[in-house]
Amino acid sequence: MQFNASLTPAATLSTQCLLLPVFKPGTGTPRQTATFQKIDDALGGLLGRLLDRGDFSADPGATLLLPELAGIEAERLLLVGLGDAEKFAEPALRSAFASALEAACKLKIERLAAAFADPLLDDREPEWQARITAESALKASYRFTAGKSEPPKPVTLAELTLVIDATLDQTRAEQSLALGAAVGEGINYARELGNLPGNVCTPRYLAERAVELGANGALDVTIHDEQAIEEMGAGALLAVGKGSAEPPRLIVMEYRGGAADQPPHVLVGKGITFDTGGISIKPAADMDEMKFDMCGAASVFGTMKTLLAVKPKLNVVAIVASAENMPDGRSVKPGDIVKTLKGLTVEVLNTDAEGRLVLCDALTYAERYQPASVVDIATLTGACIIALGDHASGLFSNDDELAEALLEAADESWDRAWQLPIWDDYQKQLESNFADLGNIGGRKAGSITAACYLSRFAEAYPWAHLDVAGTAWNGKKGASGRPVGLLTQYLFDREAEALEADELGPLEEV
Repeated sequence: MQFNASLTPAATLSTQCLLLPVFKPGTGTPRQTATFQKIDDALGGLLGRLLDRGDFSADPGATLLLPELAGIEAERLLLVGLGDAEKFAEPALRSAFASALEAACKLKIERLAAAFADPLLDDREPEWQARITAESALKASYRFTAGKSEPPKPVTLAELTLVIDATLDQTRAEQSLALGAAVGEGINYARELGNLPGNVCTPRYLAERAVELGANGALDVTIHDEQAIEEMGAGALLAVGKGSAEPPRLIVMEYRGGAADQPPHVLVGKGITFDTGGISIKPAADMDEMKFDMCGAASVFGTMKTLLAVKPKLNVVAIVASAENMPDGRSVKPGDIVKTLKGLTVEVLNTDAEGRLVLCDALTYAERYQPASVVDIATLTGACIIALGDHASGLFSNDDELAEALLEAADESWDRAWQLPIWDDYQKQLESNFADLGNIGGRKAGSITAACYLSRFAEAYPWAHLDVAGTAWNGKKGASGRPVGLLTQYLFDREAEALEADELGPLEEV
């Protein structure tokens, strides 16, 4: 999809459809946008009459399509409700933009204009709204077609023009649109990988996608196959994949946008491409959704795709530990003891707690980079869904500054997270009579003890764990692409910090 910004007034802009945000009429002074007033004047007060008669509710996300209106050049006018101006906040804005663009993507049009640059929130700049417009448009245009013999009708929308005025610099507006589009593309890439069935998206398939992303030297890509994993001593990752005909892979992608001596930020993704639970097999109901157990890895792939488009001056390493967890005569069994890459031994008390097994070896592998930070992302525990539902990802960290940075990025991107503790009190639940630790800690505080397990392998650097079991997919509706928004914002913020430090220089910084 092509994005651009135009200084042509909305009323005179020739387009197949114009999106116009509308507040509910209130008892006090209505707070409509300047563009709304100009469009309403061009239409002889039609919009005001529609609102006064209640023909359009202007509830948050409500839409109304008005075709062939005399007075404006647009062939159609699509109104989108913002709700009550007195209660208007960021969630309503994001919801309205998403609803409007989803409605527009259902129309048989190629060209769309959006009057979304008028300031709607006191604490948000028009450039930010431009970014959200492009991101929302890409997300709304996504369709999964790979599994259909007769694919659904494609979205015809190919061009979106943001209507701006002289108060917003056109170059900055287009840069913001490009940034939003890059994030949207990354989210959609993660959704596509997550939605693919397990018989297509295997560890080897993910490895091929990494090589594809790294084409022409865009990334340094290393694929560790089953033999290499065994030779390096990553026994936990190897154990999870033993029961499958699909061999495991440890996938490494290195993006070098910063100085050669800049410590990288490392993203670690859980890539269980299908999870039966292994010998501790899951119930049949909803097991089809376990193709989404690689959504942590998918979000890492999506983030790397965004980075390749934006090209930040930052070093980032992505590590994906990928395996298929299947029951077989060779499968790891409850009570087996495996040796991890770190050298710690683990008693496998439940083979369905396999995510932490593949991640612990990946976290140990990350040590070689002497990283500035490490964030792992995993659909790890059902307990996190019970605690936080599908609204927020669970955040755990051994570093307060890192946790705060991730929470700020979560709020900025509206890809929200909530921090939970990993106090030493919980570590005793992982004690084993036969190995250094067990891979589960019992029913109590299941998401916390899972994070505590991972923390044993992340002591050498600032580390955080995102449990996205409740946020990475929406049941049968498919993958959400979260937390690509959070991760990309976190990395953009780290780039800004690095650039600011370079401008200050070592003496001024001290």
